[in-house]
Amino acid sequence: MQDNKMIIETIVTGFLEENCYVIIKGNKCLVVDPGDDYLKIKEKIGNNKVIGVLITHSHADHIGALRHFLTSRTIKIFKKSSTQEKEYEIGDFKFKVIFTPGHSIDSISFYFEEEKIMFVGDFIFKNTIGRCDLPGGNEKQMKESLEKIKTYSDNITLYPGHGEITNLKAEKENNEFLK
Repeated sequence: MQDNKMIIETIVTGFLEENCYVIIKGNKCLVVDPGDDYLKIKEKIGNNKVIGVLITHSHADHIGALRHFLTSRTIKIFKKSSTQEKEYEIGDFKFKVIFTPGHSIDSISFYFEEEKIMFVGDFIFKNTIGRCDLPGGNEKQMKESLEKIKTYSDNITLYPGHGEITNLKAEKENNEFLK
């Protein structure tokens, strides 16, 4: 019997220290935001088969190594332009796409409801939020996205695009932007 426990590996990539995540279940994996340092990412993938790449937004520090995954037609790319706000299933992975614009026009979050984890890119960081002053950023959309995320359960672990992992309860209590 195959072990279907989810393992999440973090690889800090590039000069902006972007968090790339490799999510492993059984012998298959998803890669979240392949920022840079493809060889470091490939090392964490190991012998697992990549079946999908999840892109929270298309800023260069989050997609620098994406081209290495585009060479295989068996790898599905999930990004704003190719998704809807709904649930997706690929292999043993099941997640919901949530549109969370504000940091960028194409910001989305990936919510793995069964595991109570969410990959939020540069939408939310521990005790703060992503910048809205870059091209495609929008403060009004950010406020709307923050209101939307507040409706989710407190016990969700948040995996941001930079910095430390946090959880929604702590952010609702300590993040001035979520109060």
